[in-house]
Amino acid sequence: MRLLAIAAVLSLTPVSAFAVSDCRVTGSPSAFGVDMTAYVAVRSGETCNFPMRIPGAMHRSGVSRKPAHGTLRQLNVTTFRYTAASGYKGNDTFAIYGEGKGPYGSGRSVMTVNATIE
Repeated sequence: MRLLAIAAVLSLTPVSAFAVSDCRVTGSPSAFGVDMTAYVAVRSGETCNFPMRIPGAMHRSGVSRKPAHGTLRQLNVTTFRYTAASGYKGNDTFAIYGEGKGPYGSGRSVMTVNATIE
């Protein structure tokens, strides 16, 4: 009976309540071993997934520099989740890295992300 009650509650919750969209990123993808810069605009308090897409196979990744006006959490080897601080408007910067091998190079790449929080 408990499982039916839980299932009923979950079925009434809209799917969009759980979904987090990808951040709208501008910048050019790079190759492993080459650093890059990305730009993103988010609203104050907004959360979005930030994928690091480099052609090839990523073996390791992480946060190089935490944001000052938000939070950044690693979801898996290629995807991070950024949440802009609620009530803050201005700029934020953070950096993530990926290590791997691809068709155009291998090594460690650092992506510096410049966020505009509206």
